Amino acid sequence: MNLDLINKNPILKHSFEFALLADAYTAHLYELRRYDLARQLFRSSTSIGANIFESQHAESKQDFIHKLKISAKEASETNFWLLICQNRNGYPPCDHLLAKLDEINRLLSSIISSSKKSNPATYFWVSFLMFAQSIFSITSSNSTTGIHSSAPRISTLLH
Repeated sequence: MNLDLINKNPILKHSFEFALLADAYTAHLYELRRYDLARQLFRSSTSIGANIFESQHAESKQDFIHKLKISAKEASETNFWLLICQNRNGYPPCDHLLAKLDEINRLLSSIISSSKKSNPATYFWVSFLMFAQSIFSITSSNSTTGIHSSAPRISTLLH
């Protein structure tokens, strides 16, 4: 996945930006010798985006929703660690991270909610297209045409 694709998908964009911000913040925590909190915060904050990215290659609608729910749980854990930082003396301000995390939570909630709505016809076609894409990916991955890398992700149809 390249930055152009990331920038076209709001949840990918926000989660990637958040991971970069969290990395810089945890680096600052390391400088302050807050190692344990920095490690916990780094793991949970980057896991949000990792699971969102993984959801783009879900095997089914249920798998897609499950991966986003894992991201939501990681966001909740990250919120906990950030609240500790926010309420302790000597920690750098993290309001910008909490605000970005709130945006991600709202997007995740919306995507999960809309993806759960079952429309049998839509579900059939999305399942069919995901199957077709998996066949296409297998056959085109050996191709030198580059079609595979520019093929749209079917998971975007779930939004």
